[in-house]
Amino acid sequence: MKNFTQEGEVVTFTVPSGGVVSGAPYLIGSLVVVALVTAAEGASFSGLVRGVVSYTKTGSQAWTEGAKIYLDVSPREFTTSASGNTLCGVAVVAVGAGAGETTGVVRLDGVAR
Repeated sequence: MKNFTQEGEVVTFTVPSGGVVSGAPYLIGSLVVVALVTAAEGASFSGLVRGVVSYTKTGSQAWTEGAKIYLDVSPREFTTSASGNTLCGVAVVAVGAGAGETTGVVRLDGVAR
């Protein structure tokens, strides 16, 4: 196909204000992207837009498989709370709400909201 440019799971973006850290999620426009590299503001970086990632979640929340997951840009964590946050995918692993259960596994859907 003549107009094919890339698969789309990983896309190149311009680093936003403050830079990016490898493995952390960022909101680029209305798309949640997980940085694959650490880079300074204004540079280019590769970001995962579709795939499964493990990252910090709101510790007080229990997740069920398939629950809608949102990015809360401050404090930069995944949450099941829709209010003021950006939908980015679904939980693929159930996790409890205990004090030590602060990591969630999310399938990013790659859809801008």
